[in-house]
Amino acid sequence: IILVAVGVFSLPLFLLPLSLSVGVNIGNATGIAVALLFLIYGLFFNRVNRLVQKCKENRFLRWFVYFTEGVAILVLGLVIVLTTLMLRAMNNEPKGQETLVVLGCKVRGEIPSLSLRERLDAALEYMQDHPDVYCVVSGGQGPGENISEAECMYRYLTANGIDQSRIYKEDKSTSTRENLEFSLKVIRENHLSEEIAIVTSEYHQYRASLVAKDLGIESTAICGKTAKWLFPTYYIRELYGILYQWVF
Repeated sequence: IILVAVGVFSLPLFLLPLSLSVGVNIGNATGIAVALLFLIYGLFFNRVNRLVQKCKENRFLRWFVYFTEGVAILVLGLVIVLTTLMLRAMNNEPKGQETLVVLGCKVRGEIPSLSLRERLDAALEYMQDHPDVYCVVSGGQGPGENISEAECMYRYLTANGIDQSRIYKEDKSTSTRENLEFSLKVIRENHLSEEIAIVTSEYHQYRASLVAKDLGIESTAICGKTAKWLFPTYYIRELYGILYQWVF
């Protein structure tokens, strides 16, 4: 019953982004697959267990079952470790003297996507509470974007009351590494504080901090709050992103 409940509850969480604005990605594809596995195992619990037991009685199939169980335990352990690292990174709070670096995200024409608005709202709130803080908005112009992500963010922040003198634009970057690398150059050219607070989605903070550390940047975190209906998809996709970052 528990397995079926988990499958039934989690399946819509990954189908909803798929049917609306996100489309298919490795996050919701993995989520749907895992939810279906829980659902099928729950519905055919006794049959599956009998089949597994039968396989274990076969000399050749036994090792396949043990291998599969070992991989499942390894994956679960890895997910726990990665989630712990993500939680630590997103709770690395700034001290109040940092220069903010707002990482770009998708712009639809000239309008910030939901994820980008979430990051901007986090930056906006922090800058309102800390009137002496400056920020660098970082992001180039990609396919389907009529303006650069940096320009879109600059417009959003100034339209919401942040003085333009507090905002610096970096509009050439195409990746997180370039976001941070090019923003650091802007910070140094304008003699801003090199203590950096990265403003990005909470699930992305750990990977961004890895890139920052690789560039010799000590960073803290200001998190945009991802919509609950999108978080599971982006969270699972980020697990793959971190593994890629570790390997490459």
